[in-house]
Order: sequence, then structure tokens, then C-alpha cells
Amino acid sequence: MTADTSMVGRGTAGPRPDQPGSSLWREASGSVADLGVLVPIAIALIVGNGLSATAVLLPAALLYLVVAWTYRAPVAVQPLKAFGAAAIAAGAGSDVIAAGAILMGVVFLLLGMTGWLDRLGAVFPRAVIRGVQLAVGLTFAKIAWGMLTAPSSSFVAPWPPAVTAGACVLLTAVLLRWRRSSALVVVAGGLAVAVVQAWGSGPGALGPTPLVLPSISTSDLLLAATLLVLPQIPLTLTNSCLAPADAAPHYFPSASARITPSRLARTLAVANIAAGSISGMPVCHGAGGMSAHYAFGARTWRAPAMIGSALLVVAVVFGQDLAVVLRSFPLAVLAALLLVAGITHVRLLADLRGWFDWSVAGVVGVAGVTGHLLAGVLAAIGLVLVGSVVRSRTTRRPQGA
Repeated sequence: MTADTSMVGRGTAGPRPDQPGSSLWREASGSVADLGVLVPIAIALIVGNGLSATAVLLPAALLYLVVAWTYRAPVAVQPLKAFGAAAIAAGAGSDVIAAGAILMGVVFLLLGMTGWLDRLGAVFPRAVIRGVQLAVGLTFAKIAWGMLTAPSSSFVAPWPPAVTAGACVLLTAVLLRWRRSSALVVVAGGLAVAVVQAWGSGPGALGPTPLVLPSISTSDLLLAATLLVLPQIPLTLTNSCLAPADAAPHYFPSASARITPSRLARTLAVANIAAGSISGMPVCHGAGGMSAHYAFGARTWRAPAMIGSALLVVAVVFGQDLAVVLRSFPLAVLAALLLVAGITHVRLLADLRGWFDWSVAGVVGVAGVTGHLLAGVLAAIGLVLVGSVVRSRTTRRPQGA
């Protein structure tokens, strides 16, 4: 049996990082690459859960600006995916969502301040982290497939599914072939289509939507803790703290020393406390989003500064008409961005060696994409421990015995 028990942060593999000096165009192209995750959840929270459009985008905008200053690299900002999915499915109100965001913030602020996450990252099996990254890549593909075959009612989908699927395949091919220069053009084109559809009878009103202070009760806190926070914690721990810190040396070696699990926990924690205080959208640092930014050309602090500034302007200037415009955004564009990001993220598994490591990663990947990430991670850690014991006993066995 061959078991690679190398830990997170040791060794190098996966995609080779580009040299510094990426052009401004590529930075801009890479800055918009993660909208495939942000836009659908943002729309659903605005339309289905009644959140203020400005409050939904403002936390993401401000955290991107914090990322540009703190990490000097394209660390991603994404909605809390399991949290958001549960809130959308349950029709949770703004007070429950705010309570959940604040609870997430408190939990990860405590974790980030103790330094415990850095110690965990130093000993966490790499094959398990690769499994989490596989789960994210497969989840991106799953979401893209859902957009094409069963689009959410939150979107205005004027094209037949076959046309949307064909456009998605074409755009994916274009993005894969010219991804460091095409994402900005594709997203700008999609936004233009959305604006034309939404403003067919004239432009909408300008200005932000009101920010609402939450009124959180004890029952809101209990419901948020059980429905939203507990299912999200393992995903955020692995995919927003450990996995980005692991991927950073491959993508952004000059900035990787600043991108640590504890630091990531602290910045997402503060952002969620701020989001909860204005009844906004909870956010995190997704490893898949980091792969998306990298895939489309983002290399420096300029990319998060650009997308953060753009989201800030949209939230403040166009907040009143934001839901209408985003609902008209072409699904083919969002699905194509997700597919390319998923492919890039799965490429991180290139450093796995031997059937045992691939089996461990596969267990986590399959469990994660089917909604059982915590069980998959625990099972995979158990496999790694058993493999280490077996290898140790085999090594100590006298030859010829």
C-alpha cells in the first residue's frame, strides 16, 4: 500500500503560477471570473428572501477591498453556499439570516484569534484537502448543469434550454481557449444583455435600497444556529480557511505567506458580523473562487480591488434596480464561468500520487458533491490514519518474516 500522508502547505504541485506582471486587462478579466457563484445566490436572497439588494452586495464589495489591502492577492469572496442554500430553501427571513451571519462571524473570529487553524493546517492530510477541492469543482459543474436543465424561477430565462446549453458549450470553449482575455468580454456582454432586457421600457431608478438593522430574537438565533450555521461550519473551515491557504503557494507564491488559515478566518468573520448588522448576505473566502480568479488572469491585488470597487458602485448607485437586472443575466454565461472554474480547481489534484491518495480524495469529493462533506472528511481522515498504521507496521516488519 502506498499512502502519501503529506500535509497541507508542504511540497509543490498542481498548476504552475505565472510570473508577476500580469496586464491590467487580464487582472480585470480575472476579477469578474467568480460571478457565476455570487450572482445566483445574491438574486435568490433578494427575490426569495426579501433582503435589500444593496445590503446583499455591500459585504462582498467591502470584503474584496479588504482582501486587496490585506492579502495583496486575488483571494476570492463568495456567498456562504450551504448557508445560502438552506436559507433559500427554507424561505428564512432577514432576521434569521442576520443572526446566522453574526454567529458565523463570532465562531470564526474565535477560531482565527487562537491560531488553532494554522496548527490544523500544518497537519491536515493533503489528500483530504484535495478531496474538498474535488468536491468544490464537481459542485460547480453540478450547479452549472442545474442552470442549464432546470433554471431557477429567480431568473428570467427567455431562451429554450437547448439554446442556453449550446451557448454555454460555446462560451466554455472560448473561455478555456482565451480565458485570460475573454472573461471580461463575456461578462460585459452578458451584463449588456441583462440591461437591455431589464430596461426595455426605459432605465430604472438609481440609488441604493435601504439598509435595515436586524431585530434578532432568541428563536432567530436558535433557528439560525441549527438550520444555517452548523451545516456551514465544516465547509467554511475546509474550503474557506484550509483549502485557500493550501492553494495560494501554487497560484500566488509571492503573497502566500500572508494567506494563512487563521487570517482568512478573521477576515471572513469580521465581514459576516458586518453583514449581519445590516441584514446583508453572509460571505466567505472560497477556494474555488481563487481558482476562478487565477484561471482568468488575476494575479495581484488589482483584481480584488477592481471587482470590489465595481460591486460597491453597483450596490450604491444601481441598488434599486439591481434585482431586475441580475434576474435577466444570461444563464449560459454564469454556467460557463462555473465550468471553467471547476476544471481549474480540479487540476489541483495533480499532485496526488498512488491509488490510496486518489481513493481518499474521491471519498471526500463524492460525499461533498452529494451534500455530506463532513461525513466524507471524517471518513477520509479515518482512512488516512488506518493507512498510516498499516504502512508503519509494514515498514517495521523484519525482512523475510
